[in-house]
Amino acid sequence: MSPNITMSWVLALAPEIGLLVVLFCVLIFDKLFKPSSPRQVGLFTAWGGVAVLALTIVLYWLFSEPDPLWTLSESAFWGGMIRNDLVTLVFRLMFLSALILTALLSMDVPRLQKIEYYALLITATIGFSLMAASTDLIMIYVALETASISSYLLAGFYSGEGRSSEAGMKYFVYGAFTTAVMLYGMSLLYGITGQTNIYVIGSVFSGEQTAGVEPLLLLAAVLVVVGFAFKTSIVPYHFWAPDVYEGAPTPFTGFLSTASKAAGFAVFLRVFLAGALGPVVQGEWWAMLVAMCIITMLLGNFVAIYQTNIKRLLAYSSIAQAGYALIGLVTLTQDGSGATLFYLLMYVFTNIAAFGVIILVSNATGADEIKDLNGLNRRSPFLALVMLFAVLSLGGIPPTAGFFGKFFLFKAAVDAGLWWLAAVGILMAFVGLYYYLSIIKVMYLYRSEQDDVAIPVSRAAQVGLAIAVAFIIYLGVSAGSAFDLTRDAAAAFFSG
Repeated sequence: MSPNITMSWVLALAPEIGLLVVLFCVLIFDKLFKPSSPRQVGLFTAWGGVAVLALTIVLYWLFSEPDPLWTLSESAFWGGMIRNDLVTLVFRLMFLSALILTALLSMDVPRLQKIEYYALLITATIGFSLMAASTDLIMIYVALETASISSYLLAGFYSGEGRSSEAGMKYFVYGAFTTAVMLYGMSLLYGITGQTNIYVIGSVFSGEQTAGVEPLLLLAAVLVVVGFAFKTSIVPYHFWAPDVYEGAPTPFTGFLSTASKAAGFAVFLRVFLAGALGPVVQGEWWAMLVAMCIITMLLGNFVAIYQTNIKRLLAYSSIAQAGYALIGLVTLTQDGSGATLFYLLMYVFTNIAAFGVIILVSNATGADEIKDLNGLNRRSPFLALVMLFAVLSLGGIPPTAGFFGKFFLFKAAVDAGLWWLAAVGILMAFVGLYYYLSIIKVMYLYRSEQDDVAIPVSRAAQVGLAIAVAFIIYLGVSAGSAFDLTRDAAAAFFSG
């Protein structure tokens, strides 16, 4: 007899249920009330995201202590397919923040003022949130496909534009291939153990029980990592990122570079530290992850130097950022995993702020080249200031969030005895400063033929960008409290 569904089970999925309600309300709002301005649909979506974010925080505040809803030992729900721990909470905060900011910034793009766009955006957020909560191979796959299919459609949303159609098709083809490979690896894990829960699989493979299946387990790990590395744009599965980032609608590019990457790392950390493949990572396969980490940082930073398109530059920057975040995983420590969570949290606000500026500049210039930022300080001091903070954060310059993001990662590596990996990361951070500071240079030192033509910034964009900058500064000035939260959340990776 199947167990009864309790209120705790429902509360464990309350944010996702809330997003589903928002999705239906958005559809009803558009069809029944027929708003006079299509911008109102975006505003409705943003307010819906705020409501779900508030619900998520209130539920945590009410049930964190001493109710077992959020404790590590009793946080498995829905037959063990969902885990409602602090990791899930932190990632939900990331995804909902990304949804709210993206909805606000999308309101300034006329071609995105359609109900279908916002519906797909909410659906992708539901998928990402479920990925972070999943502890079962079947649930991981369902959540991944929910997010991926929506993302494929969003990448090619400009159906009449060649670059967008190409981006959608490439993202779909590459994504379908890597997902199939990952699914085959999952099937091997199920074939070996007869289990789909990643924690149960990890316990089966613990100790001496891996004897005789090491080659097959290693093969399964290699296949599974293909799907996760694709979602996080880790080398050698990064090749889709530049073309998709350039061709996709800019607001979705910002959403994809943050929420999708965070979701990929959520599953990556859960499976390779706490779950099924923990014994492999702690064994001979660790060196492969370190090699991927170093090569990802090298390729992302050095190739970004030669880019002239700002979206492609941020694509390679995003690849390099994935390499930095991977440092926390390979340390195999709670501090390292907590540092990765903090890094992903600050990256959500940082990268969306950068893409928000690109959206408004592109609306005025019709292009996405770095040279289009010439004289931005004269055309819009507000946008130049937002981009300044975003770029400084990406480069790891204090007092922005990016400084402490890198500091926590490098410190965790040194504490784990990986000082040489931290040294590589620091050197790559200095390389990244070259192209990050070049963006500041063109904004403040170069001039444009349209210096006297102001770039309009809507109130929604002002609010969205101001929120992003506020968090960039807050996480840079008061990083300790946020890191304590992410470090406590990382305990879930090291307890059964």
